[in-house]
Amino acid sequence: MQRYECRSCGYVYEPAKGDQLNRIPVGVPFEELPADWKCPVCRADKRLFQAVGVKGKPSGFQENLRYGLGVNAMPPIQKNLLIFLGLALGFLFLMSFYFVE
Repeated sequence: MQRYECRSCGYVYEPAKGDQLNRIPVGVPFEELPADWKCPVCRADKRLFQAVGVKGKPSGFQENLRYGLGVNAMPPIQKNLLIFLGLALGFLFLMSFYFVE
């Protein structure tokens, strides 16, 4: 389901989590929230929220996802794994020079 972010404070309403503070149950889409619903963090109106997409969806413009070596089409969790695995391998490579005689 589509997530929405408050432009005032950055709070993200996720239907998969609901809103416990305002007693909104899990699974309620943003469009079905009451008209008087407010951001639980900064109390901003519902109209100050903007759609940020589905969680785990590749970021960026749709037309740019096909460029590169396939990394652009990866979801953020896979990109993070690739980046930190590369950093760990680089660190281990540099540390291996301590064992060279």
